[in-house]
Amino acid sequence: MTGQSRSYAGSALTHREIEVDLTKALDRLAQEFDGVFSRETVSRFMNDSLTSLSEARVLLYLPLIAERFARERLRALAKVAGRSAPGVPSVLFLCEHNAGRSQMAAGWLRHLAGDRVLIWSAGSQPGSEVNRAAVDAMREVGIDISQEFPKPWTDEVVRAADVVVTMGCGDACPVYPGIRYMDWAIEDPYGKEVAEVRPIRDAIEQRVRALLVELNVSAN
Repeated sequence: MTGQSRSYAGSALTHREIEVDLTKALDRLAQEFDGVFSRETVSRFMNDSLTSLSEARVLLYLPLIAERFARERLRALAKVAGRSAPGVPSVLFLCEHNAGRSQMAAGWLRHLAGDRVLIWSAGSQPGSEVNRAAVDAMREVGIDISQEFPKPWTDEVVRAADVVVTMGCGDACPVYPGIRYMDWAIEDPYGKEVAEVRPIRDAIEQRVRALLVELNVSAN
C-alpha cells in the first residue's frame, strides 16, 4: 500500500498479498491512534470499514480506501469521546450516493477552511465511484476530488458533527437530537455533463462560504 496504489478489482493479487496490505494499514492506524484507542478498537473499525465499503461496491484499492474510511471514523469517535482537540467545528455533508453534491461540498470546505474545520461526507446509498463530471467541474476551479470515494454514514460520524448538511437523502438521512441540521436544495449532478454541473458547483460554493461565516471560520 505504501508508495503506490494497487487495484484489487479483477486483479491477480493473491489473498495473502491483500492480507499483507491490510495488516500494514492496521499497523499505521494503530500507531496513529496510540494512546487514544487500543489496537483492538482500531482493528474493529478497520474490519467494519472494509465490510461497509465492500457492501457499497467500492472495490478499487479496497485496503487503502478502508484505511482512510477507518481513519475518518476513528477521528469522529475521538471527538465524540472528548479525546480530540476542542474548539474545532465539524461538518458532515450527506446526500444519497455520496458521489456528487456532498463530495463537492466537502471539497469546497476543505479548500476554503483547511484544517480549521473537521469535514466528513457520506451517503444513504453510496455509489461505486465519484461522479466524473463533478470531478472535472471541481478540477476547473483548482480542487481535486478525484481520490475521494463514496461511503455510508456511520453513527460516530453523525454524532461527532456540529452541523449536518443534507442534500437530497430525504427520510433516509439520520436524525440525532442536539445536532444542527441544514437542508440544501441543490440539484443532483447525476447524469449531467460538465457544463450542467458548473452551476451546481458554484451554488455549492456560495452555500459553503455562507456556512463558514456562520461557523466564524475565515476562508482561505
